[in-house]
Amino acid sequence: MTASAAMMRAFARNNAWSNHRLLEACGRLSADALAAPRTGFFPSIRLTLDHILGVDRFYLDALEGRRTAAAELPDFTALAEAQRVSDRRLIAFCDALDEAGIEAEVTLARADGRRSVERAGAVLMHLFVHQIHHRGQVHAMLSGTPVPPPQLDEFLLREDAARRAADLAALGWDHPDG
Repeated sequence: MTASAAMMRAFARNNAWSNHRLLEACGRLSADALAAPRTGFFPSIRLTLDHILGVDRFYLDALEGRRTAAAELPDFTALAEAQRVSDRRLIAFCDALDEAGIEAEVTLARADGRRSVERAGAVLMHLFVHQIHHRGQVHAMLSGTPVPPPQLDEFLLREDAARRAADLAALGWDHPDG
């Protein structure tokens, strides 16, 4: 399957919207509730959100051909803002992507010294699937809190724009395409 640049732009926006909805829900929890032990690959909501952001940064750095230093985030507010910055960065990368860029080679340099070369389109799809997977874990963890998990199982369609007006405004978008 060959991914298209238009598809990547749509996935990047839907990714940002889903992160927005999840972070809004998590933001209603106390620091203790975010850090509380829960069932999941990472044993708390906060650790799972940290992982999502860290992996985003790793793959975005590889896609952009740069290396940024990981920063400790002191609280949920800083984490949420860093995720929003990462989401905007991913959207900007995908907005600038053309069909040749989808096929461009990307070097993934792992912390253990391993290096692999992948197509940008495959790296992006991997990143989106990774996000979906771990957002699902946070969603399940939220079920054990007083905060109801937000709906994340839809793609942002134009026909939903009126119902999603508050989300679109919070993201700075006039419509689902940005």
